[in-house]
Amino acid sequence: MNGTQRTAIKIGSSVAIVLKQDQRTGRLTEGIVQAILTKSPNHPHGIKVRLESGEVGRVKEILD
Repeated sequence: MNGTQRTAIKIGSSVAIVLKQDQRTGRLTEGIVQAILTKSPNHPHGIKVRLESGEVGRVKEILD
C-alpha cells in the first residue's frame, strides 16, 4: 500500500519512509510510526510521520 491516505496509517504501523535528505535518491528508511504529522486526509507525496527513532519523512509504503 502507498502512504498517500492518512486513514491507512496508524500509530504503531510498520512503514517505509523517504527522509528529506534522501528525496533525490529515493532511499527508504523503515520504522514504526510514533506520530502522524500531516493533518490533511491525503497528500500526493505521502503522509509525513515521525518514527520511533525520531526520524521524520513521508510514507512511501505501509509494510504491515
